[in-house]
Amino acid sequence: MWSQFYRTHSRKLMWFLVITFPILYIESNSMPSNNDIETWLPDNQEVREDYDRFKLDFGAEEIIIVALPSAMEESGLVDALAKRITGLPGVAECYSPRQLASAMTDMEIAPDEIDQRLRGLCLSKDGTMLALMTILSAEGTANRAQLVEDLRGELAYCQLEDDEYHLAGAPIIVTELDRLGGQDEAAKFFMLTMLISLFLLYYTLKDWKLTFGILGQTLWAIELSGAIIKWSGGEANFILGALSIMVMVFTLAASIHLTHYFRHCHGEDRLDQALRMAWKPCFLAMLTTAIGLASLMVSEMAPVRQFGFGAALGAIVSLLVGFGVTPAMLTLYPLPDEVDQGHDYRLSRFAFWVVDHSRSVVVATLVLIVACGVGLKTLNSRINALDFLPQEGKVIQDTKLLEEKFASTSSIEAVVDFGGLKMPFADKLSHIQNVCTTLEDHPSIEYAVSAATFLPKQLPTDAFEAAALLNRAQQSQGDSGFISRGNRLWRISARFAENLEQSDKQTIDELVAATESDIPIRFTGMEILLEHAQKQIFTGFWESFATAFLIITTVMVISLRSLKAGLIAMIPNLTPVCIVFGLLGWLGVPVEIGTMMTGSIALGLAVDGTFHYLVRYKDACESGDCSTRAARRALLLTGGAILNASVITAVGMTALGLSSFAPTARFGFMMTALMLAAVVGDLILLPALLSLRTQKRGTKSQDKPDLRGPHAPMHAATKTHSPRAQEIRRKAG
Repeated sequence: MWSQFYRTHSRKLMWFLVITFPILYIESNSMPSNNDIETWLPDNQEVREDYDRFKLDFGAEEIIIVALPSAMEESGLVDALAKRITGLPGVAECYSPRQLASAMTDMEIAPDEIDQRLRGLCLSKDGTMLALMTILSAEGTANRAQLVEDLRGELAYCQLEDDEYHLAGAPIIVTELDRLGGQDEAAKFFMLTMLISLFLLYYTLKDWKLTFGILGQTLWAIELSGAIIKWSGGEANFILGALSIMVMVFTLAASIHLTHYFRHCHGEDRLDQALRMAWKPCFLAMLTTAIGLASLMVSEMAPVRQFGFGAALGAIVSLLVGFGVTPAMLTLYPLPDEVDQGHDYRLSRFAFWVVDHSRSVVVATLVLIVACGVGLKTLNSRINALDFLPQEGKVIQDTKLLEEKFASTSSIEAVVDFGGLKMPFADKLSHIQNVCTTLEDHPSIEYAVSAATFLPKQLPTDAFEAAALLNRAQQSQGDSGFISRGNRLWRISARFAENLEQSDKQTIDELVAATESDIPIRFTGMEILLEHAQKQIFTGFWESFATAFLIITTVMVISLRSLKAGLIAMIPNLTPVCIVFGLLGWLGVPVEIGTMMTGSIALGLAVDGTFHYLVRYKDACESGDCSTRAARRALLLTGGAILNASVITAVGMTALGLSSFAPTARFGFMMTALMLAAVVGDLILLPALLSLRTQKRGTKSQDKPDLRGPHAPMHAATKTHSPRAQEIRRKAG
């Protein structure tokens, strides 16, 4: 039936793909991008609500630090540059050290005190550099990339070379993340991955037309997935950039399995035979893979949820394309029906070895899994935007230099709430000064900036002078970003010291205890959110994996109609996670937002090979084979396709490791390791486990090995292919 359909409509289907590809490409590549750090942070949590309330009270202030040599101040270039930067669209204000010093002088602060307060803030600790504090407006926050480009343009206009200035701040980091994680940068490594896959696929198929056809349909599936995500309101980010690789893996896997079955079928209805053999394991594999990926949607991080949705969608699209378009390719460019006798001979030897040494194989593999799995206890998480950038790049080098020369850009925000207390402005100011002193006494805090930073520590003794000074202070601080709701809320920005020897959480807990008083203080800020996000990464990793494991186990048990067989079949699917993530724990490598996703993905991909193997194993058992013989025949029938699909995609993914963008490189290495570990589970541990199953009563044991080749009919007479195979048969029998 299907053979006739594809003989009639294959060319029409090919033209449909060719005509629609440009449309899908344009739609997919026009998806808006968003790598804002805040999108990584958990939603609907108390810490997030505190931070959102802080932004409402004091504004979503983002600062770019422009550091210059101190020698430039005397020439007047610094103040002139500050004025030009202030005039840029998206800049609310740009302060030079001289402007801040002038404001403090107006508040009657002594020159020595001014120098001390500005040291580390906008004057370097060693006096060799100064900094322009550029505060972004809402427009600048919404268009960071354009503002950073305009800022660099102003610096170039002032004839400053790249090595004469240094930029730091969240907008600089986010802009660099957008560039490195953007589609243009990812396309370089994706094309290299496709090129590697092209040659490996040809090595498997031995037909250039079919090879290019399958890669072409893979590209079409990738663009279709991206277009659907765009139409559903999705945004591109550096995590979703891995989606194209995932769809490529899924589509190639489905196509390779189908061509593998087709190659070894005979007669005019070869295509119908191949489809009948492939549909059940492919469908079950797609279902479980989609479930594994959809489990990421339980994460509290929006980019991870979006990736879970996109990748699950990609799994469905891949099955539809791999199972719906590949038959058209095979109809137009049919493969010969010969079997590679040398390959079957090597596979036969391997299958006999695994089954004949099943007990030793099971023990050795389980020992390896348990030994590596112990490392899962020490697995920890980390989220730091600087870890995503190339360590030799200018952005991270500038950031490290400025954190060394100035106070750290990492900080926590303390909000002092005076509530309805009837306190004079002077008393509130005195309380804020005391809190700042308490914070700076902590070894983890280097600098505390507040409204008090720009006011004298001691008020004039003359009442009229003090009143006039306080009046000027109230007027100047009204829109400073440090006081809100009249004089009720006061903000203190506490900058962390370098090389902390304790965690942010411990520091925050100690600060809360040290500042406890009748006047409440609420701590918030990006550092607290990131600390909370690290916990969410760790718990989210296990939650998504556990959800996927339970659902996939249920599907496995139902499809096999056996609780025992379903549970046994899931043991090998734990192999990739236990080995790879266990080794990460042993090596002390933290789980970050990119590697977190690979656990559920690996589980879904491992199940793909498991289902292909188990369907053939079940068929062999139902045909009368004992468990040992069925395990061997299933391995002969599916081992080649499982190995080819895994090697092609795993080796192709190594190209991602060349990326200078850390999440992409880590994702590539992790997926390569996980897919190769999945081969150990599917082709070594699973056959060995099943061959140990107790023989059913009434079933005739057939222990003599069968070297007919993996694709001979189940009930055909035994027929060897070569004298070497006969020799192996005599030894094994």
